[in-house]
Amino acid sequence: MKLGLKLITTMLLTLFVLMAPAQAKYASLVLDVDTGEILYSRNADTRNYPASLTKMMTLYMAFEALENGKLKINQQLPVSRRASGMAPSKLGLRIGSTIKTEDVIMALVTKSANDAAVVMAEAIGGKETTFARMMTKRAHELGMKRTTFRNASGLPNRGQLSTARDMATLAIALKRDFPQYYGLFSTKSYTYKNRSYRNHNKLLASYQGTDGVKTGYTNASGFNLVASVVRNNRRLIGVVFGGKTGRSRDRHMKEILDKSFKRVGVTRVAKAPAIPKRNPLRQTVLAKATPQPLARPVVLAAASSNANLPGQIAAVPTQTTSNQSINVPITDWGIQVGAFKKYEPAKMAADQALAQITSQPNGTQVHIQQVDKADGALYRARLKGLDEVAARNACRELKEQRMSCVAVPPGLF
Repeated sequence: MKLGLKLITTMLLTLFVLMAPAQAKYASLVLDVDTGEILYSRNADTRNYPASLTKMMTLYMAFEALENGKLKINQQLPVSRRASGMAPSKLGLRIGSTIKTEDVIMALVTKSANDAAVVMAEAIGGKETTFARMMTKRAHELGMKRTTFRNASGLPNRGQLSTARDMATLAIALKRDFPQYYGLFSTKSYTYKNRSYRNHNKLLASYQGTDGVKTGYTNASGFNLVASVVRNNRRLIGVVFGGKTGRSRDRHMKEILDKSFKRVGVTRVAKAPAIPKRNPLRQTVLAKATPQPLARPVVLAAASSNANLPGQIAAVPTQTTSNQSINVPITDWGIQVGAFKKYEPAKMAADQALAQITSQPNGTQVHIQQVDKADGALYRARLKGLDEVAARNACRELKEQRMSCVAVPPGLF
């Protein structure tokens, strides 16, 4: 009898081990986006808990919904009881209230808000469980074959699993499929209802060339991070699962990226001098343009015929009139950060630029200029209300954050 019980117990334990997901917890990967070469790899295909790295997929689905017209950037999304009751990290959204699509996206990027993740899931899928199935299906279509999603936030669920390699695939897809939105991942802070939230990804401020993408943490997962770093036009994606602390995870990520950049012949360069700050970061000023559904957007580009390529500043002399003092700055300069075939990405690009610039004067506003062309309308994402010095400083600051920018002189608005 005892022998039979022992045999049954052994069989049950063996079955449990076979059915339980294989988890090394620690895993890492660094790859060269241009060549696809794996520069560093440890347990890269072992399934682990992604935690809030899940929100990268939630954001992919959100960007896709904006593109296909299922969502609008200024659309007010309802907050359900389920969303309101999510565990932290959260914005503290109240049941029955609403929140704009744009604010949900920015809350996911910076605060990693779980209540915002459920709002987005329900807006797209009706129910979070339905949305999770949609996420998994889309992930598999992107090549993330070892990934399964059970929720939109990354909160603990034994069935929610991914790998370092799959998360690198997702990071590449976000940049490739949505270049007009990808710049949002470099947002260092975001203000919602007079409260400012700093991006959890500290590499944005501490590791030269970082422009994304997401952190994650639960007790089961440890400290996770997907980082995208560009130096000398070489983009590397780094993934770390299972860090013991946020600090040690970040330190390890820097170490494996440093080794990988040496392998591809790219060395660290000195940072550019800091730009003098004129006033603190302030909340986005909303544009008053009306969106029109159009074709897929083009990538960031300067739309003015007399402007230089994206990232360059147009060399136009300061203009004065006979009744103006030469010492009085002309504040009808501006900057352009992109041109798009849809209003939504133009609005988000301009909003992001405004939030990222710490040197802008009071009165700087988002300005979306619609230009009718033979092949359809074009939306220029601009900021207005600057003088020439402020416009050039703003472009310099955005360029340091790897964003396109062209200074626009008076008369072109």
